[in-house]
Amino acid sequence: MNTVKNDPNPPAAGGVLWSMAGDIRMLLTLPAALTMQVAHPAVGAGVDDHSLFRTDPWGRGERSLTSLQLWVYGGKDAAEEGRRLRQLHKTIRGTDAHGRRYHALTPEYYAWVHATGYPVFRYAQHYLGRPFTEAQERQLYAEWLQVGRILGIHDRDMPQTIEEFWPYYQKVLDNDLEKTLVVRELVATNPPLPVPDRGPRWLRLLLRLSWPWLRPRFARFRRFLTIGLMPPDARQAIGLEWTGAQERRLRRFGWVVRAVVPVLPERLRFMPIARRARRAARGGTERRRPEPG
Repeated sequence: MNTVKNDPNPPAAGGVLWSMAGDIRMLLTLPAALTMQVAHPAVGAGVDDHSLFRTDPWGRGERSLTSLQLWVYGGKDAAEEGRRLRQLHKTIRGTDAHGRRYHALTPEYYAWVHATGYPVFRYAQHYLGRPFTEAQERQLYAEWLQVGRILGIHDRDMPQTIEEFWPYYQKVLDNDLEKTLVVRELVATNPPLPVPDRGPRWLRLLLRLSWPWLRPRFARFRRFLTIGLMPPDARQAIGLEWTGAQERRLRRFGWVVRAVVPVLPERLRFMPIARRARRAARGGTERRRPEPG
């Protein structure tokens, strides 16, 4: 049972999100969605003013990924995580680069942050997996709306059908998005990224020793995936260049991913929260809620 009466439930086991949200390929899509989010001046200003993405990017990424996994695989804890996020965002307010006041929970801004997931997941699937059928696209959108309800997004603030979504999406691209300061930092080729501080001790030591060589290469790869897995109309709206040579390289990269990931054992293919939920759905051990950090 849910902890609070009428809490929204996460998408059902066996659906489109259930299959993809815990797959390691999801990690490749997140930078594109994040960059589309912060291309909105209000969202970009909120991240610029309040986020730890500069000083603690690895911890920030880990916490965000844990939260996202709970929305889909958290069971009764999904709604609790949604309440935690809304509480966290209550104090995020300020003035954007154009002198306009913003608040993170303003429905227009909060809904856009969530909305970016759908076009990015749909577009990236052409490279990283088997393209969705029309029925799967509709199911994905319905499930993403359900996740939005967990986050506290009212139905009146999000288009309720795919047919309504695309005009809304195009309107935001045409009228709101720009290459904000945070966008420029996220696609920079030599940003001041600190050494990763997650993982076993031997890995952290190895990264510390190799980071001066690895950091610019990692940044270039992140930029490549960020722009490449972003829908072309969003790229154009933000002002991000993408060449034919890069497109061919992305297609080759996608071919390798499609060949390798589906044959990996579950312990390597799916992230820990997803693995536990999948075992529970098959009648295994009870889900354990990880600390959101």
